[in-house]
Amino acid sequence: MLTQNYDTVYENMKTACEKAGREQEDVTLIAVSKTYPAEDISKLYAHGCRDFGENKVQELLEKYEVLPKDIRWHMIGHLQRNKVKYIVDKVHLIHSVDSLRLAEEISKEALKKNVTVNILIEVNVAQEESKFGLKTEETAALVEQISALPGICVKGLMTIAPYVENAEENRQYFRNLKQLSVDIMHKNIDNVTVGSLSMGMSGDYCVAVEEGATYIRVGTSIFGERDYSQKM
Repeated sequence: MLTQNYDTVYENMKTACEKAGREQEDVTLIAVSKTYPAEDISKLYAHGCRDFGENKVQELLEKYEVLPKDIRWHMIGHLQRNKVKYIVDKVHLIHSVDSLRLAEEISKEALKKNVTVNILIEVNVAQEESKFGLKTEETAALVEQISALPGICVKGLMTIAPYVENAEENRQYFRNLKQLSVDIMHKNIDNVTVGSLSMGMSGDYCVAVEEGATYIRVGTSIFGERDYSQKM
């Protein structure tokens, strides 16, 4: 079932790329494996998936220790500064940087471990009070500040769109994030590319792909509904 679900999402992603005139290779499907055991990840790994997303540092670390080292781990949840040191040399990409203080901590720990950490800036495009992330108008200034930090590289932007029944309602937010990335790109900031856009989840990833997503974060449509009362 897991692999069938994955294939369905992948085919939907391909169709959205074709509809938008994009190359399928330009979009990476991240299987969001939070709360699901390493055994489930192993099944998808054997099926060819290499990109997995986790929300919590502790859970990521536990899975990192027992799973193949060529997995590309994506930290997609809110990241506390005191947890940064545990993951800077283990993750492929941190999607959720939303402050200069967090970026400074990532930079400090990256230098200690002699690595360059790729990050995305989290933008709360829909300005939902319940969500983390910068306001759209604050983003360019923070990108400029972070660009000067050693050991860290801004690769793009991320947003979590509202939960909606109709995915079309989120198109405006994906479109706005894409436009923001274009605006920042035109500033030609050193050490910044912002070509990566992490947007779109189970309910709206096709619309996100049509609007320029390069990473889609899909959990429920692959793994099923989560039971948060259960431990991993």
